[in-house]
Amino acid sequence: MTYRLSLSQIRKMINRKLSIAPMMRHTDRHFRYMFRKITEYTVLYTEMITAMALKHGDRERFLLKSDCENPVVCQVGGDDAELLVAAAKWIKAAGYDAINLNVGCPSERVQSGSFGACLMKEPERVRDLLAEVRDRVDIPVTIKHRIGVDELDSYEHMANFVEIVAQSGVTNFSVHARKAWLKGLSPKENRSVPPIRYDDVYRLKADFPELWIEINGEVKTWDQIEAHLERVDAVMIGRAAVDNPMLFIEADSRLMDEGKRLSRAQIVRSWIPYIESELEKGIKLSAMTCHMMNIFKGEKGGKMWRRELSNAHQFQTSMEPIFRAADAVGLEL
Repeated sequence: MTYRLSLSQIRKMINRKLSIAPMMRHTDRHFRYMFRKITEYTVLYTEMITAMALKHGDRERFLLKSDCENPVVCQVGGDDAELLVAAAKWIKAAGYDAINLNVGCPSERVQSGSFGACLMKEPERVRDLLAEVRDRVDIPVTIKHRIGVDELDSYEHMANFVEIVAQSGVTNFSVHARKAWLKGLSPKENRSVPPIRYDDVYRLKADFPELWIEINGEVKTWDQIEAHLERVDAVMIGRAAVDNPMLFIEADSRLMDEGKRLSRAQIVRSWIPYIESELEKGIKLSAMTCHMMNIFKGEKGGKMWRRELSNAHQFQTSMEPIFRAADAVGLEL
């Protein structure tokens, strides 16, 4: 696939005020297709894919996407410039709008590959990696990182990191407002134990007004989103998108000049042709229903909806669990 838009037009697409964070086991192509039916405006991300996996693994499967997903950014992990350049070329060819370098994941597996959050200790190396990709591939390059890592957790450490990395020409920084502990905390604990420090991200934007600064971490409501947007350029939402997908039905109407707000029934009906098509291709039903669990959260029949969908593993080639779930909430398909 080739771009029909200029780089400036693509950058405008990804420079939107709201995005959904890359999340392992969540933001796969089925998630992205379904979420695009909820919101046209929000920028979507892939799960993190290592550059090594793209070179040696099933590249076509890793990068498979639907055209309707855009704007969508592919997040990669890696510390080898040549591999990252190759990955960026494959990502562009697959039709993604940008490549995002993961400098925030604290998992031991990622650390063993010398990338993720541990790269925050080597800002010059990150700068050089990103500069190499930008020089050799005409696709926007962005970065996602923490406010600090281990003992390097002062605001001054983060500001120094950003100042050095920005020398690469990268201008889009998505900042998780927690530090990462590389030893002693699991990835899950690293999302909750280190305290949130939003003020550090606000200060970063004030000190680097020329950069696009996006804030991430524990954002769950529109009041929070709007408060953050008074201080930074954009808000990235992670787990709340999984726990409460209907939060995003307001995104288009709030953030676009003309945005429509769909009902739960309209959204679910819009998914049916896609699900049926994927089943015909041999995709298991549970690969899609896992992303539908919370669409009726808090609504009458919501628990029965989840219960029926949780039976998808027993009907991997049938729509039966979806029909039963729809009956539980009084939805006609």
